[in-house]
Amino acid sequence: MPTAAEIAKLIDHTLLKPEATHADVEALIAEAAELGTYSVCVSPSMLPLTVPDGLKVAVVCGFPSGKHLSSVKAGEAAAAVEAGADEIDMVIDVGAAKEKRFADVESDIAAVRTAAPAPTVLKVIIESAALDDDEIVGVCEAAVRAGADFVKTSTGFHPAGGASVHAVELMRSTVGPDLGVKASGGVRTMEQAEQMIAAGATRLGVSGSRALLSGSTPGAGY
Repeated sequence: MPTAAEIAKLIDHTLLKPEATHADVEALIAEAAELGTYSVCVSPSMLPLTVPDGLKVAVVCGFPSGKHLSSVKAGEAAAAVEAGADEIDMVIDVGAAKEKRFADVESDIAAVRTAAPAPTVLKVIIESAALDDDEIVGVCEAAVRAGADFVKTSTGFHPAGGASVHAVELMRSTVGPDLGVKASGGVRTMEQAEQMIAAGATRLGVSGSRALLSGSTPGAGY
């Protein structure tokens, strides 16, 4: 089993609540540095951030609905990179996935990829709990074709739910070994984190990182 320190290095320490303040984000950064997480993940309006060396900055795009024009997502991603984001977590148009318009999903992702080229890391949030298996496979294949670096289960805001072991396993088997898989939404305990990693996750989106890493009883959250 991975140690708590090893799991911390896979965590995007996350604060995406609409009421989050700059003081809240400053506290998030301090906690991330203390816990040794990989990054902080915040809303684009929180940029720019001052973070210690080694701590990455991830920023959401088209969040949380994904129902933005591709040009708007692309502009949002480009502005975030200009303001210091290392990684972009974009939301697909889940309705397009439900209609099996995977070419449109690919085009949407490709627009953000063009706006935020490497070395910026692009993660694609697919809302796996709202999709059936064929739809999960279709959007993951679209993400591969569009040049994404990760596929990600969930925003943590959808009523259908967050990450599941089944979804992570299916996403991993679809994208193969070369893309990352991020499990997010409802990952609140060490046991859940270990299950997601065993299923193929290489990154975790967690808001209650301290509770997870310490093994204490977590509260509700992302």
